[in-house]
Amino acid sequence: MRIFSGVQPTGRKHIGNYIGAFEQYVAGQALGEAIYCVVDLHATTVAYDPATLRRDLYDLVAVLLAAGIEPERSILFRQSDVAEHTELQWLLMSATAYGELTRMTQFKDKSAQQEFISAGIFAYPVLMAADILLYQTGQVPVGDDQRQHLELTRDVAQRFNSRFGETFVVPEGTYPEVGARIMDLQNPERKMSTTGGSPQGTVYVTDDPEVIRRKFRGAVTDSGREIRHGADKPGVSNLLEILAAVRRSSIAALEQEFEGSGYGDLKLAVGEAVAAHLAPVRERYALLRADEQGLEQTLAAGAQRARAIASETMRAVRAAMGVGPAGPDER
Repeated sequence: MRIFSGVQPTGRKHIGNYIGAFEQYVAGQALGEAIYCVVDLHATTVAYDPATLRRDLYDLVAVLLAAGIEPERSILFRQSDVAEHTELQWLLMSATAYGELTRMTQFKDKSAQQEFISAGIFAYPVLMAADILLYQTGQVPVGDDQRQHLELTRDVAQRFNSRFGETFVVPEGTYPEVGARIMDLQNPERKMSTTGGSPQGTVYVTDDPEVIRRKFRGAVTDSGREIRHGADKPGVSNLLEILAAVRRSSIAALEQEFEGSGYGDLKLAVGEAVAAHLAPVRERYALLRADEQGLEQTLAAGAQRARAIASETMRAVRAAMGVGPAGPDER
């Protein structure tokens, strides 16, 4: 089984990224052939600073390695190092409906925030589909907010296969049972964000332990005192989900554990648990981030392995679509 996922190198990564994605990436290395892509081309669809993009890319690669991604067991590479991604994106445009792209929720959200709306924002989901389909992916570990994009990828693959012949594996999404959607600690009805969240409501993977504890002590909770999970208690529910994910526990077990306790006790427990959970990652990150040459070598080696797979897929795609030179079987 081949597993693929991509992550944007924008902004500092937080516990939502770590719990919802990075821990799945690490686990995926034991389940099959794992391929993880730093999607820097996606990051160029909105206004950005080139120097910041490069810095954030190295930050992200160091975090992924510190979290437990092992280049010997998986393929870790930079998207722009494999030209087949953009070639396949263009070819997949012929199997993607304009109306499908206009209905993408993230396109609506991102375009509403931009003074200049690039065509790249509109075509973003097709590049994401190309990223996945290029590697004949069976499983895609993604966050809850990417369900719509993954469904589009599946639709595009099925439409392409129907029109041009069986070419792509139709991927399945995998989502974490707990912690799929970590919310901002200061606004628990809004998802924790790398770029648009509140500073005190966002817990970064590389935050110092005391900073983490302080942010949880200041977390917004709800009216009343009962510690339980429910739609009417978004703040408490968010804290319970974070603690459940970090401890590998169930929500029900935590509700029982904190029965009769106050919100302060819960916030203290979550802060301590998260600080301890991230401590070894933060220590490894500091060592890895200091060696940019080593990070580049890791990405280059991963790109070489990724291109070997991507080139095989593109040969099949070109033959199916009748573009490029005819292969031996077509003459």
